[in-house]
Amino acid sequence: MRKLHLHYRMRFAVLVFASVATMTTFGLDNGLMRTPPMGWLAWERYRCDIDCKNDPKNCISEKLFIDMADRLFEDGWKELGYVYVNIDDCWSSMERDKDGRLQPDPNRFPGGIQRLARYMHDRGLKLGIYGDMGTHTCGGYPGTTLDKIEIDAQTFADWEVDMFKFDGCYSNAIEQELGYPLMSKALNATGRPIGYSCSWPAYQGGLPPKVNYTQLGQICNLWRNYGDIQDSWNSVLSIVDWFFENQDVLAPAAGPGRWNDPDMLVIGDFGLSMEQSRFQMALWAIMAAPLFMSNDLRTISSGAQSILQNKMIISINQDPLGIPGRRILKEKVGIEVFWRTLSNNASALVFFSRRTDMPYRYKTSLSKLNYTTGSYKFTDVYTGKTDVLKDSTEFVVSVNPTGVVMWYVSAPGKLKYHPFIRGGKRHEPAYDAEENTFPRVFL
Repeated sequence: MRKLHLHYRMRFAVLVFASVATMTTFGLDNGLMRTPPMGWLAWERYRCDIDCKNDPKNCISEKLFIDMADRLFEDGWKELGYVYVNIDDCWSSMERDKDGRLQPDPNRFPGGIQRLARYMHDRGLKLGIYGDMGTHTCGGYPGTTLDKIEIDAQTFADWEVDMFKFDGCYSNAIEQELGYPLMSKALNATGRPIGYSCSWPAYQGGLPPKVNYTQLGQICNLWRNYGDIQDSWNSVLSIVDWFFENQDVLAPAAGPGRWNDPDMLVIGDFGLSMEQSRFQMALWAIMAAPLFMSNDLRTISSGAQSILQNKMIISINQDPLGIPGRRILKEKVGIEVFWRTLSNNASALVFFSRRTDMPYRYKTSLSKLNYTTGSYKFTDVYTGKTDVLKDSTEFVVSVNPTGVVMWYVSAPGKLKYHPFIRGGKRHEPAYDAEENTFPRVFL
């Protein structure tokens, strides 16, 4: 059966190739997600728990998504921008209906997806849903093969869905090359604005030449570049390391309406300390990453909630310029410095300690971090402390093990980055605000 079905899929791929081959040039053109999307997503915390008999509070069901919507609506999340409530895998029946349409599991989603979408909309929220372009989803549910793309896109539009994540399990590189652009076109054709999340690059190693980020920016609102996040410090740190080791490729790919997605926020779960939770929130803001929490908002701790609801960090993440930040220093002592340019002549700085022994007192100055001559106001986004520094004034930040210090830096005049000397060599101007170009980085 597997061989016969694969043969059919390949024949269909040949038939649609001519119509899809030119799709790399059309834009998604939905006007959505001009800043990184924010909300709640089920997968990391709840996976494919479908045992509603024995675990009714946590199983993948309409009750879970209604509960989380109520928390977003009632506990101050919506006003901060957390508006998406996203269903992931394991929501559907094992069979399509008589018309070939996907259908939700009738026991776990008795009201149907459209009613759930309207529940969200009545509260100023949005509903996201999940599909997979292979024969099956990663969890073994019906997939959206090439011949099903148009009917599934129309089904989601009929259900009034606001976002669609398209995974890539049980598909091959040829099908992905055809299917991801085809789904973009099909979603556009419905006439309903639906944010489009593509997992395509994650299945192709995340980097050129297999990944064409120019094309992705034309067909997707966001894309998963790397493997799934887990509820652990090692997982979070490995994702950050990969993104900044490849920042020269990844940072220019992103911008308003097209975002790199390093995956969910696991703050409020079980694997991160408070210091590590502050790290994840800070670095996702520096990366201009989507902020999709995957946790239990019904029982979240006050500490985790305060990190996720930090207004200044959210404003940095949501900066309208949409330019992702970069790692600008990686010191041998285990300190790293990240920088992001922001609107209104502002910037964000993050000092991170890889050390695991004790707080480290890191001494530097703004001029050493490539800021030009002048006085700068900074605010520590976690403590609220505000002060003014001259570029030449040396200062010390005490950074806790696996923790961060994050600053919002503003200046009275336009920031312009100047030539500077490092290692006995002169380095050319690194940043021009008018051109929105990135600082040259020397590690």
